[in-house]
Amino acid sequence: MERNEAIEILAEGRGDAVSVVTMQSVYPWHQAGQGEIFHVDASQCMGSASSIGLGLAVARPDKKVMVLDGDGSLLMQLGSLVTIAGQSPANLYHFVFANGLHQSTGNQPLPAIGQFDWVALAKGAGYADALRIEAAEDLLERLPGIFAMTGPVLIELTIEREDREPLWAGVPMAKQTALLKEQLAASS
Repeated sequence: MERNEAIEILAEGRGDAVSVVTMQSVYPWHQAGQGEIFHVDASQCMGSASSIGLGLAVARPDKKVMVLDGDGSLLMQLGSLVTIAGQSPANLYHFVFANGLHQSTGNQPLPAIGQFDWVALAKGAGYADALRIEAAEDLLERLPGIFAMTGPVLIELTIEREDREPLWAGVPMAKQTALLKEQLAASS
């Protein structure tokens, strides 16, 4: 599926979940109108989206937390899978946009691409569940059921290669985290 197809479906099905988005999903997430409420970009900290999501999920067990991660980004902080599993946040939904590339730095192929399996890695780390979705229609159909699952859940999304310059939303993370803190306090 294309990244923008996945973003549209996730934006539509998000509800009031807190979103943490990193790298090349940030700009389209903002374009889909999702960057203003209950949201933070994991910008300039490649590989940290899942850890930020974990902190939010543990701090606010009453809110669903969705992490939109890149496969290259997650690969840089692979130990976060075990850390997340150890905390077992029932409200964490970890979407991995898997295109096999470090897209933000020029579309370099990931090391050992085709030799590892995100679903198996998540399950082996101790996630409550993990699944792979390859088509937009399947994501659309399965998303309500995914959000009904007890987390942590990893959802690998097979994303087509995009041959274009990286896109950046350019929103300072410090301002976003301050706004998110205010929004979460008001929703208590």
